[in-house]
Amino acid sequence: MSIFSRRLAVIVSWIGHPLVFVTISVGMVVMTQLALRLAIPLLAALFLSVIAPTGLLLFFGVRSGRWADADVSVREERKRFYPIAIPLSAFGTIVMWLANAPRYILRGGVVTLALLIAAATANHWSKISLHTLFAIYCTVILLRVNLFCGLAAFILTGLVFWSRLFLSRHTISENISGIALGAVGGIATAWMPT
Repeated sequence: MSIFSRRLAVIVSWIGHPLVFVTISVGMVVMTQLALRLAIPLLAALFLSVIAPTGLLLFFGVRSGRWADADVSVREERKRFYPIAIPLSAFGTIVMWLANAPRYILRGGVVTLALLIAAATANHWSKISLHTLFAIYCTVILLRVNLFCGLAAFILTGLVFWSRLFLSRHTISENISGIALGAVGGIATAWMPT
C-alpha cells in the first residue's frame, strides 16, 4: 500500500463522508431550484436543525471515546449512533415542514430518515456503508437536478466506494448494500412522480 494511495483514500473518505456529501448536495439542490431569498433561510434552518447537531454529535462522540472515528466505523458503536441520528433526521424533516419547504425537500427528508432506519435495522447483521449509501443517494438526485453535478458526484461515488474498501472500513457486500439502498432512496426522492 503506497503512502500516496492511503492519503488519497483518506481524503476521498473525508470528502465522501455522509455529512459532507449530503450537505454539499442539498446546498446544490436548494440553490439551483429556489430563489436566493427562499434558499438561504431554508439552508440556515437545515444547518441549525440537522447538520450542526450531527457534526457536534460526531465530534463529541469521537472526543469522548464513544466512537473510534467520525465515520462510526465499528458496527457495535453504530448501535449507539443510530438512536441519536434518527431522531435528529426526523427533527430536521419537521423543521423543513414548518419552514414550508417545497415537497421535494420534504420527500428527501422523509427518504433520508427511512434510509437511516433501514441501515440501523440492517446493522444487526451487516454494517452497511453509509458513505456509499449517501454518496449514490445524492448522485441519483443530482443527476435529476443538474447533469454536470450528477456526473461529478458519480465519479466521486466511485472513488468513495474504492476508498472504503482500500481503508478496510467495509467489505464489498457492505458497499454494494449501501449502493443498492442509496440508489433506491435517490430514485424515490427525485425520480418518482409527486
